[in-house]
Amino acid sequence: MLELFLAAFVTFFVVIDPPGVTPMFATLTQDMPPAWRHRMAWKSVLVATVILLGFAFGGEWLLEKLHVSLDAFRIAGGVLLFLIALDMLFETRTQRREARNEKVLEERRAHPGEHDDISVFPLAIPLIAGPGSIASVMLLFAQHDDWANRGAILAGVVVNLLLTLVAFLLAARLSHMISATVAAMVTRIFGIILAALAAQFVIDGIKSAFGLG
Repeated sequence: MLELFLAAFVTFFVVIDPPGVTPMFATLTQDMPPAWRHRMAWKSVLVATVILLGFAFGGEWLLEKLHVSLDAFRIAGGVLLFLIALDMLFETRTQRREARNEKVLEERRAHPGEHDDISVFPLAIPLIAGPGSIASVMLLFAQHDDWANRGAILAGVVVNLLLTLVAFLLAARLSHMISATVAAMVTRIFGIILAALAAQFVIDGIKSAFGLG
């Protein structure tokens, strides 16, 4: 169970990427009063939690309604996570985030003095509960149907969401402490780990689909 918790923790740490989304949060909330920034931090994490739990417990039901097998979803989810890993290795993921944040900032500059509710978009979706984290929680829940293992998976999710919340609340300080070089190094290391996990999802899906395991 400890191994499953560690696997879940690493997977969600990579796809949610608390160190990576913290500078984005700091940028998006830089002109907001502290009370509003804290409200955005709490609300975004709560919304992301609801979304991830919804897909964790309702994802299999949704796949059944769409007539999609779990093996097909494992393969598709593995490919998706592999693409995210490539984005992390070549920094295209960071560039897209910065472009999205710049667009939001431009809209805010057009209406100075107003503080938009950015908790749902782009904070909760797609920065925290994005395609990678949604696919990951559905894949892990599909592989483990007993509640003990699912509890370990949820623990990995919750720890990462708490880390994200703490990072958001301390965003102004952390953004100055983490250098661009360190952030890039950590991103690439975890990108390699995510690529390996994604490949394993694809291998497991193919084995199960064709009865090779």
